[in-house]
Amino acid sequence: MKKILKNIEERINKNLSSKVYCRQWRDSIVLEGEVDNWNQVIKAGKIAAGKGFKGVVNKIQVKDLIIPPINKPMLRDYALQGKRVDVLIIGGGVIGSAIGRELAKYNISTLLVEKEDDVAFHASSRNDGMIHPGIASKPGSKKGYYNVKGNRMYTKIAEELDVEFKRRGNIILYEKSLMKILAPIVYNRAKKLGVEGVTHVPLKELRELEPNITERAAGGFSFPTTGILSPYKITVAFAENAVMNGLELSLNTIVESMEVQNNKIEWINTNRGKVYPAIVINAAGVYSDKIAEMAGDEFFTIHPRKGEILILDKKKGNLFNRVLAMPSISEKSGNTKGGGLVKTIDDNILAGPDAYEQPLREDYSSNRENIDGVINKHLPLVKGLGKEDIITYFSGIRAATYEEEFIVEKSEYIHNLIHAAGIQSPGLASAPAIAEDITGIAIELLSKFKKVYRKVDFNPIRKGIPELAKLSFEERSEIIKNRPDYGIIICRCEEISKGEIIDVLNSPIKVNSLDAIKRRVRTGMGRCQGGFCTPLITEIISEQSNISPIEVTKKGRKSNILVSETKTPWKEDTNGTV
Repeated sequence: MKKILKNIEERINKNLSSKVYCRQWRDSIVLEGEVDNWNQVIKAGKIAAGKGFKGVVNKIQVKDLIIPPINKPMLRDYALQGKRVDVLIIGGGVIGSAIGRELAKYNISTLLVEKEDDVAFHASSRNDGMIHPGIASKPGSKKGYYNVKGNRMYTKIAEELDVEFKRRGNIILYEKSLMKILAPIVYNRAKKLGVEGVTHVPLKELRELEPNITERAAGGFSFPTTGILSPYKITVAFAENAVMNGLELSLNTIVESMEVQNNKIEWINTNRGKVYPAIVINAAGVYSDKIAEMAGDEFFTIHPRKGEILILDKKKGNLFNRVLAMPSISEKSGNTKGGGLVKTIDDNILAGPDAYEQPLREDYSSNRENIDGVINKHLPLVKGLGKEDIITYFSGIRAATYEEEFIVEKSEYIHNLIHAAGIQSPGLASAPAIAEDITGIAIELLSKFKKVYRKVDFNPIRKGIPELAKLSFEERSEIIKNRPDYGIIICRCEEISKGEIIDVLNSPIKVNSLDAIKRRVRTGMGRCQGGFCTPLITEIISEQSNISPIEVTKKGRKSNILVSETKTPWKEDTNGTV
């Protein structure tokens, strides 16, 4: 390995014209030194990847770059002080929530901690909701295995959790007719990965399936197993069903440090007290490497990969039916599937995402140059789409490792630590399959010192909130008859009623921010982006949660909607004057 280390170090320094040092720690390679910019950090990490080491730990610093600390909850109390649990899950994204639901099937105590005021706060609400077929993954990879297996599981899971799911299918377009000769290669790859139903679509058939497709398209390949759902709704559903079955969820709770003795995590310090878990599951997304470092098991580094997505108006949702993409040749060797056009479960159109590296893990600002790139690349794929159809845009950050592979395993050095880390795209599609395997590892470890068995009373069914906008006139009338609040429309764009908002505030997971309500019933997601309904929702939250309107936030912490009262209520005195 010394020779390999030396060769990697020489190659990095030759490419970067900097001084970077390489060393081995356990089975991983560690990079140290200082460079001029973040792109050089990424380049060094990629050079070191795939050279036979378990992972790349990239500690290279950028001159004059200051990375802000992690955003922490403002809450500090002792609600969890001294708590003992069989399993502690760190992270309330789709992976942590899906794991929580799987663990809730057993006679064990499980605590899930999430540093934000709701689940699905970060990557799990900042993606296109596509359940990928699995064709983009490398055959034999964990990504490929979990993607295909997870894709198959969603039909049953979505039905159990009452989350709308459609297998819209997708077509990968090509521009040159000669590309059809790739069909045998595509079929062979699909066979190796287990992707079913793949077919070549000649131009004539393509025009019949998607009449508004660009004239540039010469044909395509169809992947009918591709699905679409709401990524934040499925995450909420996983978490709610887990809570219904005994999981304890602690929001606004961050892991601050750990005590490790004899290669075992003894306790974990949080802002809400000290917790004593038998098993710890690391599902902390872009901070999963920091959790591994706390535990003394740092063998990988997360480098945040950002992407922008545009949201287009529902009125153009009838222009196509499938997920459409036309990747360029250069993207085939890159670390992105290239993005495309996605018709969401709610009939909006999403365009993107693109992908680029950045050092900040929670920076969701948008970049004009990248947005223009998404517009110019994807909107021309369908005739009739234009800039005027864009409602808004957002960005998301993927938790990429330098090996570009999922980490789904128990720690080799810390006896009671399990990693579900480096879960970038296709993480949403892979979530239920990853959850099954992580749960299997946890149960195996727990069974060494306690009797573990499946609950006979586990209830896999979770009933969602009725979606008034999707009901027939008769169904609406019946609900309004029994629940008059369902007859009061609060969000005009999405036709969301007061009754739906009240049901959110009384659901198994107690939340009271505007974005938390948005993730459940889509308030504020229409053309006006909350311009009309925000004051009304703020008032409902205040009334239902028994808090002042000034305390209502958009997304927790200091994101208060109102700053102070500008007027005091007038009162009539005993003489009848004001």
